[in-house]
Amino acid sequence: MTDPHWLDDVEMRAWLGFVRTRDLIAAAVGRDSTREADLTYVEYSVLAYLVEDPEHCLTFADLAAKLEWSQSRLSHQITRMEKRDLVARQPIPDDARRTAARLTPRGLEVLVTAAPAHVQSVRRHMIDVLDREQLSSLADIYDILLNHHRGSNGDRDLSPDAPAGNPLGISLDSTATQGDDGPTPP
Repeated sequence: MTDPHWLDDVEMRAWLGFVRTRDLIAAAVGRDSTREADLTYVEYSVLAYLVEDPEHCLTFADLAAKLEWSQSRLSHQITRMEKRDLVARQPIPDDARRTAARLTPRGLEVLVTAAPAHVQSVRRHMIDVLDREQLSSLADIYDILLNHHRGSNGDRDLSPDAPAGNPLGISLDSTATQGDDGPTPP
């Protein structure tokens, strides 16, 4: 057996820095989200992906892919969120084997309430800690890593010219339109 190509000091700092900051920042934002809106980081993520869809509804397969979860994990999470009336399961008429998750009016209301505190937390724990140049460099680095890992799976390009999604930092402000189901993001 050959010796592995061990990480040098810079490589180890980069790897451990990523792992530790990812966990610390996600935990801090999660604590803030739970305290401010009684909504876990995971619940916020699910609701944010659903609100991005024009119908506020995604198949389990599509939602699991966006979250990079197994459909089993998603199913358990949806069950917990159904009990809080944040989402509802919806059968797909032309395929009885597939199910979709739909954002409920209550889920939209909770998300609209939680979004400002969520964005403030993201800013406090990450964005405002870095200057604009550092933030741009970090965004470029993440684009490269995401394209590397998703590129082999045929997922969309995440280059700076690609349309930017906003799954975890949505902006729901007073300019949102009001419909039968409550406010909709602009």
